[in-house]
This record gives sequence, structure tokens and C-alpha cells, in this order.
Amino acid sequence: MQTLKFQDLGLIDYKQGWDYQEELFVKVQGKRKEPNTREDLGFLLFCEHPHVYTLGKSGHNNNLLIGEEMLKRINATYYHINRGGDITYHGPGQLVVYPILDLEVLGITLKDYIHKLEEVIISTLDTYGIKAERLDGATGVWLDRGIAGRERKICAIGVRASRYVTMHGLAFNVNTNLDYFNYINPCGFLDKGVTSMKKELGVEVDFEQLKVRIKEKFADVYRLTLN
Repeated sequence: MQTLKFQDLGLIDYKQGWDYQEELFVKVQGKRKEPNTREDLGFLLFCEHPHVYTLGKSGHNNNLLIGEEMLKRINATYYHINRGGDITYHGPGQLVVYPILDLEVLGITLKDYIHKLEEVIISTLDTYGIKAERLDGATGVWLDRGIAGRERKICAIGVRASRYVTMHGLAFNVNTNLDYFNYINPCGFLDKGVTSMKKELGVEVDFEQLKVRIKEKFADVYRLTLN
């Protein structure tokens, strides 16, 4: 079975984590030229970030609703980055997952890859009794799909893929401070909300236990091993 190297980076500065992703991204692309490394898919990174807003390459700056002074006041930073999607927030209590893997070795398309990312979260939430779904025309994982005024996102997804290798990934609101979403139009939406596991369950979620479940679901959904 194909393997993926797992690393838990803990709480890491966004730019430091981005630079590390880029380093691994180049490494995995380089391995594509080596015939004896085709079973080595790449890396799976877990982390949290200090308060930060990131805008994808197709996003709009006006979806950040505050300026530099307010960013400093709420102790947040802002980056325009090279993933798809619009604006999102990362912060403590949110699990950020960065798969840096070779889609060709895995044998799936980019569309399938994103669909499976959503499935990892949907199936994990199901183990906590939370029904989550996909939303037509929007990536990520949602609650109360199709109910006007109640649709809310619990996990955002934004990826980059080049020469079959992926980077960036998903941001899963676990015990996240949702107040920080008030300063943006999340993912560019004006009519949809955001939520977290803590808000839905009414209790703090055991973060370490959740990471174990995500790892298990990731390995199961993608049919690979983590080491």
C-alpha cells in the first residue's frame, strides 16, 4: 500500500508553515523523476496557526473588511497566497491539514482529491453525531445544506496543484473563536455563516482525539498508510 509521511507541526506561524510546505512541495515534485520512489506519495501535515487571514489567488481584497490598524488590534496577520479560493481565517482551535502528495501516484484527479478531502471531514463529523454535507457550487463541508439562512460552513478547502503535486488543504473549525470571521466575508460568501464543532456540540472538543480520528479517516478514504 502507498505511504504518506505524517507530521504534526503543532502551533506554527503561518509564513513559516507556508515556507515549509513549499519546501516539501518541491521535494515531492523532484521525486517524480526518480523511478524507485513511486510508492512514496508525499507528506500529510497537521497544524494550528496564530490568528491569520489568507486570500486565495482568485479572491477579492474587499472580502477583508478591516485595515492594517484593526489587524494589529486583534493580533492578526494577512497573506495573499497561491492556493485557490477566496478569503478564510486560521487561528488557534482550528485544525489545519496540508496534504502534499502526488495525485498521479495515487491515481486520482484533482476533482476526486477535493471530493475525498470533503469526505474525510464529513465522515469524521458523523462519528460525533454531526450531519455534514457538500454544497453544490462551493467547496468545503457544510451544515443544513439547502435551508435558507441556516447554511453554515464548518470546514474550508483551498488547494494548489502543479504537475500533479498538491499543497495547502483544509481548515476545520473545531474549538475555533468564530468572532474572527466577523471581519471577513468567509470564502467570499455574503449570505452564509460559519460554525465549529464546539458551537454545534456545546462542549469543547478533545483536539488530540480528533486528530487521531482525522488521521484514521484520511488513511481509509484515500486507501493509504501513514507513517
